[in-house]
Amino acid sequence: MTERKPPGVSFESFVDKQIREASERGEFSTLPGFGKPLPDDSAPYDELWWIKGKMHREGASVLPPSLALRKAAEDAEAEVAAAVSESQVRRILGEINTKIAEALARPPAGPPLNIKPFDVEATVERWREERTS
Repeated sequence: MTERKPPGVSFESFVDKQIREASERGEFSTLPGFGKPLPDDSAPYDELWWIKGKMHREGASVLPPSLALRKAAEDAEAEVAAAVSESQVRRILGEINTKIAEALARPPAGPPLNIKPFDVEATVERWREERTS
């Protein structure tokens, strides 16, 4: 594709020729999405379409800090339920309580936090009871 357009040949036919030759050599068959239908274009135009697409492909999401902390607290509860030792439960709760305490000292932007630090002893006691029954 580094050839220069020869004089006397129209730009369109020069480009068409290069595309046809590359297609015949199979250079397009290794591109992502080859042979797949184009995405639906009936949605309204979004200026940030490529950013949203990249974030979706990479599994990234952007939440306001307060919502991200709420999600982290929910994840901590799930980790506690799956923990195999009391020390692991205490470590998980200690980490999330530190984050919650920092957020309560300096409230983050976004929706209200509406969470408080976990009661470590009560949570450990519940965790023990679940293991004995």
